[in-house]
Amino acid sequence: MATKKSQESATGKAEGKTDPSASDLAAPSPNVHTNLAIADIALRGGSFLARRAVEKTLLGRKYTPGKAKAILKGRSFKETIFHTALSRIAMQSIPGAILVGGGLIAKTLYDRGKARQAKAEGEAALDDMAEAGAEEAERS
Repeated sequence: MATKKSQESATGKAEGKTDPSASDLAAPSPNVHTNLAIADIALRGGSFLARRAVEKTLLGRKYTPGKAKAILKGRSFKETIFHTALSRIAMQSIPGAILVGGGLIAKTLYDRGKARQAKAEGEAALDDMAEAGAEEAERS
């Protein structure tokens, strides 16, 4: 059984030592604005990578990884901007979240009501996106 003094030294809280404050921690740059820019870029980049991983996972349940990647590459700029705008509206206010969430629920219920037609239309749209992504990959 360890004594109280050995427990304190094992946890790093020996006599007279305190936890470092936020001002004592090292930052990449002495300029606060630079550090904020670095944090912002890192968070946005991480968010982008996480979003892509989730999208590929959701598509990967039904499609091969290659086709899922091609579908994601085949999205138009207009679709990307529209989805970004919807997510920002939903994240900025409670009424926006209710509006966007309600619209998504309505669309889901409508699609379920028209399941057969929606499935055929969705498959055709995804095939078009996959073809556009494959063509873009060939050009690169």
